[in-house]
Amino acid sequence: MKTYRLAIIPGDGIGPEVVAQGLKVLDAAGRKFAFTTRRENFDFGGARYLKKAQVLSDEEMNALRAFDAIYLGAVGHPDVKPGILERGVLLKLRFGLDQYINLRPVRLYQNVATPIKNKGPEHIDYVVVRENSGDVYTGEGEIRNQGTGQEVATQIMVYSHAQVERCLKYAFEYVMKRHADKPWKGLSEEDRKAGFIGKLTLCGKSNVLTNVFGLWDRVMNDMAQQYPKVKLDYAHVDAMCIFLIEAPERFDVIVTTNMFGDIITDLAAVTQGGMGVAPSGNINPNGVSMFEPVHGSAPQFTGKGVANPLAAILTVKLMLEHLKEEKAAQAIDAAVQSVMLKMKSMLIGQMGYSTDQIGDMVAGVLK
Repeated sequence: MKTYRLAIIPGDGIGPEVVAQGLKVLDAAGRKFAFTTRRENFDFGGARYLKKAQVLSDEEMNALRAFDAIYLGAVGHPDVKPGILERGVLLKLRFGLDQYINLRPVRLYQNVATPIKNKGPEHIDYVVVRENSGDVYTGEGEIRNQGTGQEVATQIMVYSHAQVERCLKYAFEYVMKRHADKPWKGLSEEDRKAGFIGKLTLCGKSNVLTNVFGLWDRVMNDMAQQYPKVKLDYAHVDAMCIFLIEAPERFDVIVTTNMFGDIITDLAAVTQGGMGVAPSGNINPNGVSMFEPVHGSAPQFTGKGVANPLAAILTVKLMLEHLKEEKAAQAIDAAVQSVMLKMKSMLIGQMGYSTDQIGDMVAGVLK
């Protein structure tokens, strides 16, 4: 029986509540598909910072390299100044552990409401591959003449060829894996006859950010020679925000930069039913990866039992896919879909069931 060693960071707010449901479902999947987990909890988050004035040390971060995966609930505390936990925990883990891919599946399930008129599950089913190690998030830049009328602040978008290349490599490979069994349903008959099985869309701003996206475009076109079955596509980020609403069925796999990915994936999450059903992974293909729901800590709902745990449960599905437990991941997905059909809404406090009840229901289907 395979055993996976997992680092658990429940975090702040509703994090511990939804993580508990995810672990409940993980245990049910393990019993059904013959694997186990050894788990160790870590208290990185706002409560620890307020008590000990500690965020995340290099030693603590490096200790996480020994695990097969990290499962995180949420980080964010109303009594901690914005930026401290985000940079001191989340970004430190992503950068320090070289989790250079942020993977965001965007899928609308049955019985889940979308604010987009005349769009359904058949229209919203794509994946965003967000580069996770560069861009303005690196903090390069400066402030001159602070506090004066001549103050100037700069924060620089920086990308190296190596960063772009490895991100695009992951994206191309993801398209190939996603359509290993059958071509993407959105391909035209002409594309199918040309031998394409999927599509990769670069989201950028090449008409203004000519240096950065000149690099992305060159590397993408060079690499495409290795993937003749992947159709190339491009959209400016502002146009992308229109297309994700008007024509989400246009997209299969989207690859983009750190900042643009941060923005468009939140827009995408709303179209798939909200943050309560949106999972994510921070991936290092050659190291330890971290998986987290994207909804944040929502401190105003802490302890009320009204948080939707499905994003955290679907995050477990994503983690199991990464660990090559595909059958368990598929079973969790099917169980989540069956429970969604019974829920009144995906919105917090309007689900018709408590946080614990939803976790019990998903685990019950697996049993």
